[in-house]
Amino acid sequence: MSTAFWCESLLIDGIAVAGVRLEVDPAGRITHVQPQAAEAADIRLGTVVPGFGNAHSHAFHRALRGQTHAEGGDFWLWRERMYRVAAQLDPGTYQALATAVFAEMLVSGYTAVGEFHYLHHRQDGAPYEPAHAMELALAAAARAVGIRLVLLDTIYLQGGIGRELAAEQRAFGDGSAAAWLARWESLRARLDGDDLVTLGAALHSVRALTPDAMREVQGGLPPEVPLHVHLSEQPQENTDCLAAYGLTPTGLLDSLGALTPRLSVVHATHLSDADRAQLGSAAVTVVMCPTTEADLGDGIGPALALAAAGSPIALGSDQNAVIDPFLEMRGLEMGERLASQKRGRFAPSALLAAASTAGYASLGLGRHRLQPGDPCDLVEISTTGVRTVGSLAGQLPLTATASDVLRVFVGGRLVAECGELVGGELVGGELVGGERPAALMIEALARLGR
Repeated sequence: MSTAFWCESLLIDGIAVAGVRLEVDPAGRITHVQPQAAEAADIRLGTVVPGFGNAHSHAFHRALRGQTHAEGGDFWLWRERMYRVAAQLDPGTYQALATAVFAEMLVSGYTAVGEFHYLHHRQDGAPYEPAHAMELALAAAARAVGIRLVLLDTIYLQGGIGRELAAEQRAFGDGSAAAWLARWESLRARLDGDDLVTLGAALHSVRALTPDAMREVQGGLPPEVPLHVHLSEQPQENTDCLAAYGLTPTGLLDSLGALTPRLSVVHATHLSDADRAQLGSAAVTVVMCPTTEADLGDGIGPALALAAAGSPIALGSDQNAVIDPFLEMRGLEMGERLASQKRGRFAPSALLAAASTAGYASLGLGRHRLQPGDPCDLVEISTTGVRTVGSLAGQLPLTATASDVLRVFVGGRLVAECGELVGGELVGGELVGGERPAALMIEALARLGR
């Protein structure tokens, strides 16, 4: 059955267009976009933006929110705490935690998420039975709340350049690139035909893989599959890579033929001028995660320079210490302002594109500009709240927060309203729907003894 929406104001490519009617087919795709008067049966909305694409998430890191701020230190100290959380997870606890995290994303305006997933096996590295238990737990969590999931199944083979996996990393490894590819193909067959869940791939980092393994993965993956990699988040990665290979991480990826438009690099915080030029000339997407990069003290990445060089910029929530697409947009711009001492570095329309269209493209989800043929993934934003009243619609990326999200639609279906989930599926005998994400998170954290 076809559906139609009438939007009082619709932001198309960041420009507010008044009185727009969207017609949507039964598959949840937009068929017509036209400024015109509303019809009686239309679903009436206020100010509407494209659904946001979260291009980089580690759902289980959410369990650390608010628990590491008194310790000081740096990324490497925080990582030790993160490994302790990973050691507590099994398919049941992982599904509960991911359900709560994906629910929070959905009510905050994220309609799609790329989950950079490496918790594949038991703590000793033994596979789960039945196969793919951890991956299927994530898929079930996404279906339960109604968010699009691109499962970026991650290959992670060594604990650092020239080092075996540490005890706390054994659950991440598959032993070889060939074994990972075989598991990836088997998982792809299990997920085939799923409307909400698709399979992508990720190289964890140049620290976690040999050049030969990275080359084998690239050759073994279908060319249409999106490929992601952590890149130069920490100066130590650059130092180690230069010492081992005489190349920066970007230079190493380039030498392997990995720099293509299908690649997305995450963070890209510590780059040389040559690195930026290589990434830009190859149109490699750069996924910035401003709230995480600030929280961990990683540094301010050269986002504007990368965009000027030719790299599309997308956004992610990474460790999920913050889940708010507006704060990621704001963080991207404010980092540039702090570094340059100038305002207006990214136009509001460019921030909106980074959070929506570029995120979808990075995840292999195709075009997302609210044009015919695009998915009807919409977010309605309040313009009468204390944060947004008086704001021009086109400047909402710099004034709104996730608290201003009213309704969220995925594939033309209402999935969240005023901070609550709508509908849902049976998960472990419990219906997810009509609940606030906080209630789901309380239950998930209780299962982890938190």
